[in-house]
Amino acid sequence: MYCRGSRWGFKGFCPLKIPAKGAALLTPALRSEGQWLPDWVVKSVFAPRDERAREDFVKVKIDVLMATYNGEKYLREQIDSILEQSYGDFRLLISDDMSTDATREILNEYVAKDSRVVVFLQNKNVGSTRNFEFLMKKVENECFMFADQDDIWQKDKIQKSVDKMNQTDSDLVYTNLQVVSEDLEVLNQSYWRLKGFEKKVRKYNNFESLYLNNYITGSTMLVKSKWLEKILPLPEKSKYILHDYWTALVVSKFGKMAYVDEPLVKYRQHMDNRIGSKRKSDEIKDFKQMRDLFIEVKLDHFKTILQNQDVFGDEDLANLNKLCYPYFENLKKVKKVNFKNQKLFWKLYKYEKFSYAFQNDLILNFPCLAKPLFSWKKGWKNK
Repeated sequence: MYCRGSRWGFKGFCPLKIPAKGAALLTPALRSEGQWLPDWVVKSVFAPRDERAREDFVKVKIDVLMATYNGEKYLREQIDSILEQSYGDFRLLISDDMSTDATREILNEYVAKDSRVVVFLQNKNVGSTRNFEFLMKKVENECFMFADQDDIWQKDKIQKSVDKMNQTDSDLVYTNLQVVSEDLEVLNQSYWRLKGFEKKVRKYNNFESLYLNNYITGSTMLVKSKWLEKILPLPEKSKYILHDYWTALVVSKFGKMAYVDEPLVKYRQHMDNRIGSKRKSDEIKDFKQMRDLFIEVKLDHFKTILQNQDVFGDEDLANLNKLCYPYFENLKKVKKVNFKNQKLFWKLYKYEKFSYAFQNDLILNFPCLAKPLFSWKKGWKNK
């Protein structure tokens, strides 16, 4: 900013730099001397940055979707963390999938306490994906979020997500997570760092980098509801492309994504986690079983994209999947080495961390080399 006047002992213009903290004290003094600074200058220059950003803030109504099943142990903590959010303009829609513990009694308590809580009770067990799909069909507000039954949300999770959506005009916003134990002891400050996702998030953050492996966790998402028309119905037969991954794939293909680079969810790890911070393959001790799992996951992925290619309407993507599916089918027959279609493999893994891509190349295309390394690694871990 520039100021002019003889009261400063000079004539003409000079730069005036005032720290934000000092501005709060200085502004009344300046105003008391004849209001020589216009209101719009005081407001735009001396107001704290977050207040100036709030001028353009667009408040949206949100539906938070939580699917529950036998979640009595951690459910209260999670619901409390959502209802105590600094941003309160939301409904919490919960669908219980025939729980046999005290989950339904707990949900009834919250329905009686807070009008924002709406509960649906399934009369048969439909599974996690169909339960979330049921909730997605109940969305009425401008945006929706997914919530797990056993995590804890930071108090400003919704507010910071909405702020980011406003600032970037994005269609989907996601955040990092803090990995914690059953008793909330911090295991890792950054889920992205733990899983090797930092480069994909910060450098790419697009459909291409998301296509092969998901790095966006459902419980961190804020999504504009207008995309539900494309997202639904969820793939029926996929075992590995779940509701959150499918949502991220569809929105990233046609819309804009943004991220909040801080952990706003305490991602609890415990024995009953359906999906946790550890890969399923980490628990497998037999090399062939692990390799078969790698191939099974990819075949499911390519088959699901092919079955739903009308959603994406991308001929190049369809052709890529038509090449990838037989390539991975053929890998099931490989016992020692495979040099065929290496170019296709590295095209697929282009956005992955090199160490991860190299490890997958060894396991899938050079099992005769990978098997002894796998056995040594597992043996070393067990020492």
